[in-house]
Amino acid sequence: MSECKVTFYPEGKSVTVEKGEDLLHAAVAARVYINSSCGGDGVCGRCRVIIKKGEVVSDPTGRLSDGEREKGYCLACRTTVKTDVDVEVPPESRLEEEQILTEEAKVSRLAGLYSRAEEIEVISEGKESLFTHSPLATKVYLELPPPTLQDNISDLERLYREIRRGGDIPIMQTGLANVKRLGHLLRESNWRVTVTLGKRNGTVEIVFVEPGDTSGKNYGVAIDVGTTTVVAQLVNLNTRQVLSTKATHNIQASYGEDVISRIIYASEKDGLERLHHAVIDCINGLISSLVQEHNLSLNDIIAVMCAGNMTMTHLLLRVDPSYLRREPYVPTANFVPVIRASEAGIKTNPRGLLSCLPGVSSYVGGDITAGTLASGLSDSEDISLLIDVGTNGEIVLGNKDWLVCCSSSAGPAFEGCGVKCGMRAVKGAIQRVEINSRYEVKYHAIGEGKPRGICGSGFIDSLSELLKAGIIDRSGRMKKGLETPRLREGEEGLEFILAWEQEAEGDHDIVVSETDIANLIRSKGAVYAGVSVLIRSMGLRFEDLKHIYIAGGFGNYLNIEKAVLIGLLPDIPRDRIHFIGNSSLTGARQAMLSYEALNKVKEIAHKMTYFELSVDPIFMDEYTAALFLPHTDMKLFPSVGEKLGL
Repeated sequence: MSECKVTFYPEGKSVTVEKGEDLLHAAVAARVYINSSCGGDGVCGRCRVIIKKGEVVSDPTGRLSDGEREKGYCLACRTTVKTDVDVEVPPESRLEEEQILTEEAKVSRLAGLYSRAEEIEVISEGKESLFTHSPLATKVYLELPPPTLQDNISDLERLYREIRRGGDIPIMQTGLANVKRLGHLLRESNWRVTVTLGKRNGTVEIVFVEPGDTSGKNYGVAIDVGTTTVVAQLVNLNTRQVLSTKATHNIQASYGEDVISRIIYASEKDGLERLHHAVIDCINGLISSLVQEHNLSLNDIIAVMCAGNMTMTHLLLRVDPSYLRREPYVPTANFVPVIRASEAGIKTNPRGLLSCLPGVSSYVGGDITAGTLASGLSDSEDISLLIDVGTNGEIVLGNKDWLVCCSSSAGPAFEGCGVKCGMRAVKGAIQRVEINSRYEVKYHAIGEGKPRGICGSGFIDSLSELLKAGIIDRSGRMKKGLETPRLREGEEGLEFILAWEQEAEGDHDIVVSETDIANLIRSKGAVYAGVSVLIRSMGLRFEDLKHIYIAGGFGNYLNIEKAVLIGLLPDIPRDRIHFIGNSSLTGARQAMLSYEALNKVKEIAHKMTYFELSVDPIFMDEYTAALFLPHTDMKLFPSVGEKLGL
């Protein structure tokens, strides 16, 4: 089959693909990020591109207007190449640099945009000291006594004996590759060697034997494998020092923005392979960048610890995820054994180790057990709540004695999908909104430039402000007859204009519609209902919560007061609500640096009782009750009732 060259602008990146390949897959190969939330099914219409030169074949679609087609627009997922092609990716289709939350970024919340001073809550950088320093991989320098006629045990036994002088290790093993080279290596190095010891599935393994003293070069990488982003952190395993943190988009997003889309795509021909290689390419790119920045070698990376939801873990390991979404929703494995990183395709020391933190169920994975560890929730006498809001709202309730959890399908609205002007938290996304009594709007967009759309935190602000200003009622309906040109009849009913076309980047006003509001109310209702089910099932009240920990990038840019006002968070004293940043990354780092912490995560996963909300009769009642602003029962939100004069 002949090949075609595809060049994407404005990046100017080119890639050679086979004739007949679609533009979405070509973009992935060129590492050009194009919005796509449907996994290439042609139904979301977000992967619009413009053909500037060359011949293509495009399937018919109702997602493009006649005017757009005349300008050369097509859907990347439904367009295949016939010749060399030049493609322009317009601003609305670019998946640009996002406000990816690395641990260091968690203190960068925008001051001055809140109506009151808010304390910034962070995870203590010194929390690793709570656990014994015992990393996943340890390097030990040894000077062995040479064999004699009187001391004539084998080379391997001699090595074992010297290692055991440093501590009681009843079970030790190594691989045949090490045994084959051991005799020559010991003698060539004058019996002075560095041994890398790895903790692997309950035993201590001699991972690697090197000549001389290389014990100072012992590094690991902790990775938060998110659905949207991947964050990697380089750590000195000897000193526990965090050297650097880097982040990137998860390239898998081009095959679908949510885990269900990717599970479905994985069942297609070559789908699992493509999804696996997409995330592995992200991880390898981050590790390579970290290594180059600190003048290290990939051979110096001995351990990798990954935390991700259950779908991401399956795809990372190239395990079929299809059963995760089929009743009774059972993962292939909650607890995955420690393996060689190379088995998964991760480029480190050839014998380096990879550990993936355990999950609880199909929709509560290692990112949540890592977050539970990092928050300290599982070690406290106090009853606390952990919430990680995304496409799914994962929730953990409990203390040191018991833990229950659930996953509430919040939908993609808080990720900027399924709403008219929604977008992710990238440059141009409105993330702060204020509306006064004269219906005048003040907004703040990421990057200080012209706005292009609205991200999740911007929608929560908008919903809260529209309610306070009396533009919408508690059911989310807009009130007709208000004296403002910002309220108008749109294609999907009434809509309110946040930014006029002349203020925005693009050729349209940026609006919030009644349909958007309905989607957002369903999303916030699902999260609140999930929390309510856990609280009621354990015979508790919201007042019993001593702490609510909000994890992840979305929580970091959330305005607490406005989240409570719309009923996303319960109405409890605000000093009990804490932002804890990227707790998945923090937990992964803690588990990599301490075998005690790793075992603690396993204990957390074993201890958690999972509530399957899809078959829980209480959930639907709670969900229906939460489909008002803030709730049908205003007694649950006394401070909001006072603010709204109810």
